[in-house]
Amino acid sequence: AHLNPAVTLSFCSLGRVPWVKLLPYSLCQVLGAYLASGLVFLVYYDAIMDFSGGNLTVYGANETASIFATYPSEHLSLSSSILDQVVGTAMLMLCILPLDDQKNSPAPDALIPPIVAVVVLGIGMSMSSNCGGAINPARDLGPRLLTLTAGWGTEVFTCYNYWFWVPMMAPLLGGMVGSGMYLVFIAWHLPDLPTNPPIDSSSTKPTTEVWKQPPAPEKEGVELKTAVF
Repeated sequence: AHLNPAVTLSFCSLGRVPWVKLLPYSLCQVLGAYLASGLVFLVYYDAIMDFSGGNLTVYGANETASIFATYPSEHLSLSSSILDQVVGTAMLMLCILPLDDQKNSPAPDALIPPIVAVVVLGIGMSMSSNCGGAINPARDLGPRLLTLTAGWGTEVFTCYNYWFWVPMMAPLLGGMVGSGMYLVFIAWHLPDLPTNPPIDSSSTKPTTEVWKQPPAPEKEGVELKTAVF
């Protein structure tokens, strides 16, 4: 299952997913993130309203918008935030691509989802201090649209000098960078998969032919005589 437009775009560029699926996959990913964040908002509505005092904002000590979408730290420059997302998503692709590469000892299918989950968790824990570690345009845009419609208003898009485009575009670039690095440094150096040798049809026997063994020679009759003592 694809949950990240950056991963889907990278797979399309590698020929693993048809390009015609890029747009519907991405729209469904954003919709899924929107619905999931809406459920979080409903479950924690009372807590959010109590903490914010009913004032849903992006700035200030009681801001609650960052519960859903990602926002940059006060010290972070635009170039550093772009680099943060590019590096994080490139690392994600470098960890994902070997998992089902048949030339690179792929992981069992049943283990791929938990491995990817651990990778995402590790990147999120180690690279979230700058701008939330989105590394996924759908993970950011879906919740941001939810906050737009749930009471935070257009400030979720205009804040920090319209910073919202960074977690949308930088992961797409990072995914392509990571895919290119995997091709150049790993995939192109792996041996090709062995192919089965061609079968010479002239030397094969029809499968319907039944081979019979020659009948065993009849044994000469042996006459048994009773010995009289």
